[in-house]
Amino acid sequence: MPVFKNQTGWLTRGRMMKKVWGRLIGVLVISLAAPGRADPGLFRAGAARGNITPELGNGIVGGFTTFPATHVHDDLWVRCLALDDGKTRLAFAVCDLIGFESCVSGEARRLVQEETGLPACNLLVSATHTHSAVCARGDIDIYTANPKMTAYQKAVARRIADTVRCALNNLAPARIGWATATEPRHVFNRRWLMKPGTVSADPFGGTNDLVKTNPGRLNPNVVKPAGPTDPEICFFAVQTPEGRPIALFANYSLHYVGGVRGADISADYYGMFNDRIQQLLGADRQDPPFVSIMSNGTSGDINNIDFTKPGEKLPPYAKMRIVANDVAQKVHAAYQTIQWRDRVTLGASVGELEMRLRHPTPEQLAWAEAVLRAKAADGKGDAMKSYFAERHVRMAKEPEYVKVPLQVLRVGEVGIAAMPFEVFCGTGLEMKRRSPFKPTFVVGLANGCFDYLPTPEQHKLGGYETWLESSLLEPDAEPKIVETLLGMLTRLQKGE
Repeated sequence: MPVFKNQTGWLTRGRMMKKVWGRLIGVLVISLAAPGRADPGLFRAGAARGNITPELGNGIVGGFTTFPATHVHDDLWVRCLALDDGKTRLAFAVCDLIGFESCVSGEARRLVQEETGLPACNLLVSATHTHSAVCARGDIDIYTANPKMTAYQKAVARRIADTVRCALNNLAPARIGWATATEPRHVFNRRWLMKPGTVSADPFGGTNDLVKTNPGRLNPNVVKPAGPTDPEICFFAVQTPEGRPIALFANYSLHYVGGVRGADISADYYGMFNDRIQQLLGADRQDPPFVSIMSNGTSGDINNIDFTKPGEKLPPYAKMRIVANDVAQKVHAAYQTIQWRDRVTLGASVGELEMRLRHPTPEQLAWAEAVLRAKAADGKGDAMKSYFAERHVRMAKEPEYVKVPLQVLRVGEVGIAAMPFEVFCGTGLEMKRRSPFKPTFVVGLANGCFDYLPTPEQHKLGGYETWLESSLLEPDAEPKIVETLLGMLTRLQKGE
């Protein structure tokens, strides 16, 4: 079972479920604020970061196989921003990881609440989705009802808690503002509708897909992208009353960039953006240090490859730097338009939605077992087939229903919705359009990881992101989650 929420905070799965509020069916939404403070009109902010770079030799994740890390190109971090409006405290912690299980964020919340008093539901924890990190999803890279935390998961949870604590220690008088920018040159929908009969069979032998993910450059069989893109960069920033930058929290819907050298560990373009915007704002070598945070938006079907053009021959990390610089330049220009405020209203609300898990059919399970037997016999096997076969076998043992953690936050006029998925871009655009907050953005891979969340329309088109185990929930899960989050945002906006 997934993370639950009660008056004492978020509780992790399995053995930590003893304090759960009964058996919850449907949605439970609770809005909490920190206890009243002595200065109800004083706005404060603080930021910090903590290193979560693992030891070399751990497996790099991001593809269908893992391989040991041999070099650290740039460190991985958890970056944290804490806000305090005099009544309510919020904290945002974004980790340079491909994703993490809910037990990691649950343990971090437990530690934060015990050690700082920050209500666990007022802390958002998410992953950037760099594909050049090691696994923080545990020994089994799939939903599991009773996870046993690995040493690295425990270390990440501990470092998140310590970094939040440091950000709270750094709280000081501040002012806040927000803006949006657009950078369309680096976002492309990676799912393409193909000419009839040109989509190859899926790993399970099916031939019903109408969409090909990453079809290759200049493929003559592509028809058009299967979905939209979102070039918007939403961000809010805090600075001292004298104008010294404290921190910036941004959101962009780009899956990741890639282009690393060999088995390097890297934070990808997210880390490079954070470094570049610090340079542009002249915020180097401050005390406390300036902290920039780039979060992952609705990028489940988005990458930075224009399949209508020939490939580029660039050295390792060059493309990351191009993307990071272009996005940072747009943010820096928009930063100059911010109307700074001495105080804003903060708020947070969390909820859970019970949803059905997908399971392999007897025929699919028989296929998986045959693939694994063949792999065991020759010691090789097809990497993609083996990947899905292993997940089929594991998924067959999972429960029928899970509870999905959802979260919304308010920072003045800015609305933030957070969910534990690789969210499709169309979902993010719909939520921006319908939200009572302007601007609103979605933080993906937040408070856990349930893999892709295609819309029902995209499920009908097929393709990698819709396959069993790529998408763990029932095909009509997305609209239920969207309506729940929009309802939570509306209640938060009304102060309910």
